Amino acid sequence: MAWAIENPAALGEALLRHMVLVGLALLISLAIALPLGIWSARRPRAYTAVLLATGLLYTVPALALFALLVPFMGLGTAPAVTAIVLYSLLVLTRNVAVGLQTLPGEVLEAADGMGYGRWRRLLAIELPLAAPVIVAGVRLTVVTQVSVATVGAFIGAGGLGDLIFQGITQDIGEKVLAGAVAASALAVLADEALRRLERRLAASQGGEP
Repeated sequence: MAWAIENPAALGEALLRHMVLVGLALLISLAIALPLGIWSARRPRAYTAVLLATGLLYTVPALALFALLVPFMGLGTAPAVTAIVLYSLLVLTRNVAVGLQTLPGEVLEAADGMGYGRWRRLLAIELPLAAPVIVAGVRLTVVTQVSVATVGAFIGAGGLGDLIFQGITQDIGEKVLAGAVAASALAVLADEALRRLERRLAASQGGEP
């Protein structure tokens, strides 16, 4: 790890860039998946169609998806973030929909009996109760996003993948190792933080501690 010790600024810059890519993609993914999951949760046919469409996107190899996007969006951040978002929709949309679909019917009936309107019930009752399932989806999504963002360096998106590709090109094994270890550590830390949040939310609702 001598390269990382000798080049902390380069490693830190790549790590920050990687986190920005993942953070931006996650925000966009949630902005799409939340309403899509809510909408499809109440429509069985739409739910099936949404899962088929997002599942198809999820099966496309990362490099192939980048290759499809580059002619329309060029190189850099835009196609990388777009690809990361497309890979994220299946898990996020599915978990939002499943979280809402599996809520106890008596709880919803009680909310209706108390005069909750459709949107008030969604915001005050349904989404909070579905939060553990939704966070579980976010956890899986973030790990995937960290991985895909690494490949995004291939089309000029920067991040930790840049160190890996540069290290391979320059035949500097320690540079490759620094990028790989940093990307792995980022994924593990994000996974653990979100896992703890998921458990805390489940415990607050009387689930497993």
